[in-house]
Amino acid sequence: MSDRQELFFPSGEDRCHAWLYLPLGATEASPAPLIVMGHGLGAIKEMRLAAFAERFQAAGYACLVFDYRHFGESGGEPRELLSISRQREDWRSAVAFARTLAEVDPNAVVAWGTSFGGGHAIVTAADDPSIAASIAQCPFTDGLASLTKIPPRAAVRLTGAAVRDLVAAAAGREPVRVEVAARPGDVALMSADDVYDGVTQLLEASGLNEAEYRSLVPARIGLAVPLARPGRRTKDLTKPALFCVCDRDTVAPARATLRHAAKAPKGEVRRYDAGHFDIYVGDDFDRVIADQIAFLRLHVPSPLTGEAHA
Repeated sequence: MSDRQELFFPSGEDRCHAWLYLPLGATEASPAPLIVMGHGLGAIKEMRLAAFAERFQAAGYACLVFDYRHFGESGGEPRELLSISRQREDWRSAVAFARTLAEVDPNAVVAWGTSFGGGHAIVTAADDPSIAASIAQCPFTDGLASLTKIPPRAAVRLTGAAVRDLVAAAAGREPVRVEVAARPGDVALMSADDVYDGVTQLLEASGLNEAEYRSLVPARIGLAVPLARPGRRTKDLTKPALFCVCDRDTVAPARATLRHAAKAPKGEVRRYDAGHFDIYVGDDFDRVIADQIAFLRLHVPSPLTGEAHA
């Protein structure tokens, strides 16, 4: 594993835990471009983000890989709370913090998000035109499109749990929780045919077991996700934007993502014959990381040698 630093940065009234990767030669006199990296729905950075960050580091890029508040070692109560507004605040805080780092070029910060984090990366870059580029990997762009991938009966039960959770929150009671991912027919935020096996594969590739991944989240997010459409902001991306799209994606359907990506003024699309969770491992991982590094070298080139930091 490449060397990395563990640190915290402030966000809202709490703080986020992060890993900082620096490439060889990154100094105040020779700062590196930096990639701010955030994960997907209910995920933590231990779920394969290190694999991406290490490859970027080896190519000459610094990385700030963070967990949202309420997750991992980040602060925030209740635990595992999924809040779109809070997560976007965490993104803004991560970008602001990255620009204060002595070894980082503040004019060469890239937003990189995967899955639900891909939607956040789009919005973050759209709101901050000084971000040098963005990469959205198998991105969540359209809540209504994603809702169609949840079996109808499961969607009704999820809605009921979400309403009960809102009532519990208003009364000051413990959250009503649901699984992030489950088998078809079970109540969960994601329950398409390949979701459970895909998450299990991702955990195994990350060296985690189900007990180490706290996958029960307050159900209220089930009412917010269908209304979220971060893909509408692609038209506001003024800098180069790469969209890595899985053609067999059952979580963030490719058709909706391609429609939104086409509206990005400087957008580039790479497509993969893969499912939503395939992109994190094996040959699909190798292909997508190679495409992302090529995109970065073209649009945000690093002046550093790109050997792993020692």
